[in-house]
Amino acid sequence: MAEQSAVVMQNLDRSCWVCFATDEDDRTAEWVRPCRCRGSTKWVHQACLQRWVDEKQRGNSTARVACPQCNAEYLIVFPKLGPVVYVLDLADRLISKGGPFAAAGIMVGSIYWTAVTYGAVTVMQVVGHKEGLDVMERADPLFLLIGLPTIPVMLILGKMIRWEDYVLRLWRKYSNKLQILNSIFPGIGCPVPRIPAEASPLADHVSATRILCGALVFPTIATIVGKLMFSSVNSNLQRTILGGIAFVAIKGAFKVYFKQQQYLRQAHRKILNFPEQEEA
Repeated sequence: MAEQSAVVMQNLDRSCWVCFATDEDDRTAEWVRPCRCRGSTKWVHQACLQRWVDEKQRGNSTARVACPQCNAEYLIVFPKLGPVVYVLDLADRLISKGGPFAAAGIMVGSIYWTAVTYGAVTVMQVVGHKEGLDVMERADPLFLLIGLPTIPVMLILGKMIRWEDYVLRLWRKYSNKLQILNSIFPGIGCPVPRIPAEASPLADHVSATRILCGALVFPTIATIVGKLMFSSVNSNLQRTILGGIAFVAIKGAFKVYFKQQQYLRQAHRKILNFPEQEEA
C-alpha cells in the first residue's frame, strides 16, 4: 500500500516538459514517459509530444526521433494498414527512393543527346551541310553514338589547355635577352621591381563558364574566320581548320600581350603616403 501511494503521489507531481502543465491543469490529458529520463523531463503529454515529433520529422513520418536529453529513440507505432493502403504506401516509398535516381538518369540522358545533337551540327558546319550528312549516313551508327558526344567534350578539354601561360612564362624568362622584342613592344624587356601575385585562372565561376561557352562557340568562329581569311581554299574542312588555327593564334597573341601588360602594371604599382590632415 505504501509503494502504491508513493507511485500515485509521484504521478500527481507530473509536469509536461513541453507545455509545463501538471495533472491539476488538465486531468483528462494522456501522459507518456517515452525515454530514460528521470525527474522533471520524465513525463510529457501525448499530444504535446506528438506536436514536437511532427516538428522534428518535418513531414517525413518515417524519420527517427530521439530524446534531446538522453538520446533514447522514441518508439513510434502506427495502426495496421489495410491491403490497399499497404500497397499504395509501398508504391509511394519506392517512388520516393527511386525518384532521385530516375531524375539523375533523365538528366544524364538529356546531356548525352544534347551532346550528340551538338556533335552532328558541328560535323555539318565544319565539313559542309551536304558532305556532313553523307559522312554520317555512311558511318556506323554505333560509331556515331560514341563519336558525336565526344566532340563537345574534346572542345572543352582543348579549351582548358592554357598554352598562353606557357608562352607567358617563356616570354618573362627570355624577353630581356631579346632586344628585338623591346624595339617592337617598348618596356617589355625591362626588369620589374617585384613579382606580383596572380590569381588562379579557374578561381571563379566566370572563367569556368567562359571556357564552356568559348569551347562550344569555337567551331562557328573557326568557320567564319576560315571564310573571311581563306576564301580561296575550296575544301570546307581545310578552310575551317585554317580558320581555327588562325583564330587561336591571333587570340592567343593578344591574350599574352594583355596579360603581360597587366602583370607589368601590377609590378609597377605603388602605395602612396596617407595625406596629412591640416589642423583646423
